Amino acid sequence: MNRPEAAWKRFRLDIRDANPLATPQAFWRGASQTATVGMFLIFFIAALFFARTILLPITLALVIGTMLAPLTKTASRVGIPAPLTAAVLVLGFFGIVSVGIMLSADPVRQWIGKAPEIGQMLKDKLHVFDAPLAALNEIRQTVANVTRGRSDVITVDVRSGLLEPMVSVLSPAIGQLLIFFATLFFFLAGRNSIQHSLIVIFRHREARLRALRTMNDLEHNLAKYLGVVTVINFAIGTIVAIGSYIIGLPAPLALGVLAFVLNYVPYIGPGTTLVTLFGVGLISFPTLGYALIAPACFLGVSTLEGQVVTPSVIGRTLTVNPMLVFLAIAFWAWLWGPFGALLANPLLIVSMVALRHLFPKREANLPD
Repeated sequence: MNRPEAAWKRFRLDIRDANPLATPQAFWRGASQTATVGMFLIFFIAALFFARTILLPITLALVIGTMLAPLTKTASRVGIPAPLTAAVLVLGFFGIVSVGIMLSADPVRQWIGKAPEIGQMLKDKLHVFDAPLAALNEIRQTVANVTRGRSDVITVDVRSGLLEPMVSVLSPAIGQLLIFFATLFFFLAGRNSIQHSLIVIFRHREARLRALRTMNDLEHNLAKYLGVVTVINFAIGTIVAIGSYIIGLPAPLALGVLAFVLNYVPYIGPGTTLVTLFGVGLISFPTLGYALIAPACFLGVSTLEGQVVTPSVIGRTLTVNPMLVFLAIAFWAWLWGPFGALLANPLLIVSMVALRHLFPKREANLPD
């Protein structure tokens, strides 16, 4: 036996009990169905992307409206008309958002005005990273010389590179705000009629019961999750505000509001709050060690909340696989930006509840 044949026998694939397909037509039929579903998903994702200007505020309003729906249900039981309850809730939500914006506007305005001084201050305090940054700059200049025949100097414009995208995210278009509040009001005011209209679409009694149970479970699970998470996030925001005041950080109320809002986004939100506290500490305190006090305390509180408090309060019924949460955040953040990341977890819960009604989970008898 020559050497190539010996090598082939030595490294051949180890495949056991390989049997040919009994019906190749069934395989190609399944492949065609999979391709059809794949093309539908591609077109559906493209539609979500190009229609995000109108779909994003509508989806956000429906999620928040579902969270507030139990309040309208309770008010209707005591004889309060649904439109009146919806108007009060929308005005109250608008008031809360306005107060949060007012608390955050003044510190943000001051930081934007002092952007050059803040940039120079951060550069002076982070001089320890001068050598690695200089090495990266040299590598970039070398690559630029090879690819374009010229060298550019890395410059960081604090106003255009960081602050302007943040302001553009935090100040959405007036039209989207109108769509959001109008959708929220009409959803809360006409929740019963909307539910009835969706149920009567189905002809058979069993399908109508399934649709009713699905909508009730969607509302119950989503309202439970968002309600509990809101209470927990409010506690986190309060702790951050009080801790920032005790440590001596400027604008503790604004930092508390920021922590409250960002904590709705798992992983990314607490990480952003941690970086913000570290940056504000660098600006406010003379030493690097003192600036690490606030983020270290927040890291401890956030770890305790994420690993102990939230799982024990929400329970196993609403516990979602962390990998699914991460992938959902990555997908919706890519599709709809920061507000997509905010909606990732609620949309994941909606999808899981709907799938469990459509395809009930059956326990598999696994061998010991």
